[in-house]
Amino acid sequence: INIDPTAYISNPKSNRKLPDVVDEKSILQTYKIVYEEDKDPYLVIAIIEILYGCALRVSELCSLNRIDLNIVEKIVIVKGKGKKMRIVPIGSKSIEIIKEYLQSRGTILPGEALFTNKKGTRIYPRYVGRITNKYLSKVTDISKKSPHTLRHSAATHMLDNGADLKAVQEILGHENLSTTQIYTHVSIERLKSTYKKSHPKS
Repeated sequence: INIDPTAYISNPKSNRKLPDVVDEKSILQTYKIVYEEDKDPYLVIAIIEILYGCALRVSELCSLNRIDLNIVEKIVIVKGKGKKMRIVPIGSKSIEIIKEYLQSRGTILPGEALFTNKKGTRIYPRYVGRITNKYLSKVTDISKKSPHTLRHSAATHMLDNGADLKAVQEILGHENLSTTQIYTHVSIERLKSTYKKSHPKS
């Protein structure tokens, strides 16, 4: 036989490492742990909720001001890379969690930082990274447990549930669609893993 029957089968491309993803159930488990263990639980839960719920970068989260949150319209105005502004939707559950956090803080003047410590000082990325690693470590054994892991997870879960790739790109604030497409590969790998575990013909 002179014809190779596998000649037209595509070969895998370079082994680009796919982002680590935390399942939604594990993220919710962190809230219970935070309530039991943390000295400032309302802040920590609000941080985790918004990182995941709005798929924000840690720098975007830390730079949020109270005026950037519109509870009536259910949107957040986010200052992204290159100081580019974008509008990100925020769910009712996330809003309730932020309300609980704000009640724990008392009165905050409009225009001031949305997320602060108990002294009223704006939170900083290193603090967010530390608490994210601490509490994700209690619910998952993935290798990387950072604020960006929650962003990765949000993007992947949106695509898992049928979100349009272009819409996810806009939520994430990616300039190029190709940057967002990595999450389609994550979704495909998760689908293949589920198939392998559950299908008798796998």
